Amino acid sequence: MAGSSFFALLDDIAALLDDISLMSKVAAKKSASVLSDDLAVNAEQVTGMKADRELPVVWAVFKGSLRNKAILVPCALILSAVLPAAVKWLLMAGGLYLCYEGFEAIKDKLSRDKPGDEAQASKSVPRSAEALAEYEQRKIKGAIKTDFILSAEIIVITLNVVAEAPLYQQILTLVIIALLMTVGVYGLVAGIVRLDDAGFALAKSKAQGLWGRCVKSVGRGLVAAAPMLMKALSWIGTVAMFLVGGTFIAEGIHPLEQGLESLVAASGAWGPVVKYALFGVVGAVAGFITALIVGGFSKLRQRQAA
Repeated sequence: MAGSSFFALLDDIAALLDDISLMSKVAAKKSASVLSDDLAVNAEQVTGMKADRELPVVWAVFKGSLRNKAILVPCALILSAVLPAAVKWLLMAGGLYLCYEGFEAIKDKLSRDKPGDEAQASKSVPRSAEALAEYEQRKIKGAIKTDFILSAEIIVITLNVVAEAPLYQQILTLVIIALLMTVGVYGLVAGIVRLDDAGFALAKSKAQGLWGRCVKSVGRGLVAAAPMLMKALSWIGTVAMFLVGGTFIAEGIHPLEQGLESLVAASGAWGPVVKYALFGVVGAVAGFITALIVGGFSKLRQRQAA
């Protein structure tokens, strides 16, 4: 009898782990586009830092991200229990914010790409030790603030996936996703920001012969690829803002979602591509309208202050 009870307990534990694993996979898949944005934004935050300060900055933001999730997970569980209908509105509000940030990011990128702006940007980086420390702290605070928004999106997405599960499964799944996403994102960020240093080390390798030439070629390739990778990640993150934000907004407005789904269904094999393109358009339009509204309020406040 004791043996059968033990095996029944093991079977229950295995079923529980299987359920949590399945829900975690679904939540991770739904959060993938937010993660690309999170990765790109945080990789860009260390731009302009000294090489020996890049990893300390990433570590500081990593700890801030863990604190963010320690706040967000219990808050999300309480909100789901007290006011579950608010989850959809939070997703839409977060999506609108991401679209606005995406529109502002494109404006910033286009202005920085103008001739002479690169030199001006390099001049804006402080040189003294005190100014550098202050600049670093601003970067860290800005990254943690952005991480809070993106972490909230990930937590709410996960909560939406596990909404019908028992409370203990909700808690375990949320904790697993929070830890995996944080370690995964900041581990990749740390690797990306040190990519050029790895390239320099390989390029200066003392290996001889064909092997040595190959190692040095790989090193030079990494050094050349690092800035291009950072720029590509920055644009990928911006596009992801529109895709993620557009998805949340469209899924929160039922008639709009139905209209988009009918267009996707009529697209045949191109359905998945059309779906993401439409969500991106919704996100871009929402970001443009939000930017106009925010800009209008800003000008109104300036006139009132004058």
